[in-house]
Amino acid sequence: MTPVSSKLYADDVSLLMVLIDTNPYFWSSTKNTAFTFSKFLSHVLSFLNSILLLNQMNQVVVIATGYNSCNYVFDSSTSSMQRAECLLEKLEDFVDKDESLSQENSVDGFGFSLLSGSLSMALCYIQRVFRSGPLHPQPRILCLHGSPDGPRQYVAVMNSIFSAQRSMVPIDSCVIGSQHSAFLQQASYITGGVYLKPQVSDGLFQYLSTVFATDLHSRGFLQLPRPVGVDFRASCFCHKNTIDMGYICSVCLSIFCKHHKKCSTCGSNFGEARKQEPSASDQRRKTPDLNR
Repeated sequence: MTPVSSKLYADDVSLLMVLIDTNPYFWSSTKNTAFTFSKFLSHVLSFLNSILLLNQMNQVVVIATGYNSCNYVFDSSTSSMQRAECLLEKLEDFVDKDESLSQENSVDGFGFSLLSGSLSMALCYIQRVFRSGPLHPQPRILCLHGSPDGPRQYVAVMNSIFSAQRSMVPIDSCVIGSQHSAFLQQASYITGGVYLKPQVSDGLFQYLSTVFATDLHSRGFLQLPRPVGVDFRASCFCHKNTIDMGYICSVCLSIFCKHHKKCSTCGSNFGEARKQEPSASDQRRKTPDLNR
């Protein structure tokens, strides 16, 4: 029989970082629908139990994403309580503390969640696992997000995405809101993760168990959803608006929707904006043919 020590970090052992959107302003908008926050948690708990049952060496870490803060609420490697009781109790404490914080501390406002903070916390935890030794489970991040994208978090979110790409950590995205998330589309596409927006909210557990429960090794043998129509537009650094065309600083690569005399990020001085001169082919088209 193969010793247990050689099975500790096999290809099918996963470290799953789950980011749960707890923004009360988002969930209050779903009260008119049948998919409430309590039903959402029941689907998530069933999914987490299935992950831990697939392999006894699997590890699950849950991070709550509020609109003022984010925090670890569950770690299967350290929790001695029942999973459901521990997770629900810490989630309730987190939501109360998040609402008690000053409203001025919110990054983008009440309608947005602190996605950049939860991604950073997940990557920090993964880096700690990497440095714990040469043997470690295969890490991946799953974002269960519903709030709209916070434009002021664009730079921080993109930095987290590129950090995950460099560490070869895929970011899976399951969008439970009414609209797609450009941030998570780019995150899943760049890091090689899976982006999915379930068509039926009541079937969330089926989506999670069939798409996101598979480990990274098994994904090579499955036909998972592929990204279609990824929104690669960036947000300008001056007004935080999504733009199609803009001005880019050649020093720090900051993006602006209008021409500025000076870069607000690195302080570089810009030259005058040049008007686009008509090309020679355009001039030929505009020149009348006198021989006709």
